[in-house]
Amino acid sequence: MKTRRSFTVIAMSLALITVTAADAPKPADESRRLPKPNLVKSEVIPTRLMGKSFMPGGTVGHYKKAKTEYDVFLAKLASPTAAASALVDWRKTMTAPKFVASFGGYFGDDSGKPTFVFTKGAWVAGTRGLPQDQADLQARVLAGQIQ
Repeated sequence: MKTRRSFTVIAMSLALITVTAADAPKPADESRRLPKPNLVKSEVIPTRLMGKSFMPGGTVGHYKKAKTEYDVFLAKLASPTAAASALVDWRKTMTAPKFVASFGGYFGDDSGKPTFVFTKGAWVAGTRGLPQDQADLQARVLAGQIQ
């Protein structure tokens, strides 16, 4: 009897492990929440938003203003706790992250680009490619669109 239970537990564990990102539901297109000025295009990323293994899929807006190109991104996680955990993971991947108390987020270098990331409820959102003062402005507009 004990062997049968062990086998069942192992089989169930293997079944859970074999679920891949392809099996996960595609994230919703949240482009309606992106700021519209200077938006060039938006796209839904099925998994690993912004190339982060700890992030699910989400929506990225690509922007261009004069010679400045930048991205705005957002993803809805399962809960505010999951979003907070992802924010900690973001901080760990950044070079010289600075806590931005007014937002409860972090600004730092990520993959060679200035990045600002924050949470609002179950959402993780941010900007990549803007200096901190401009990132703060874009993030405030984005935060106003997240419920």
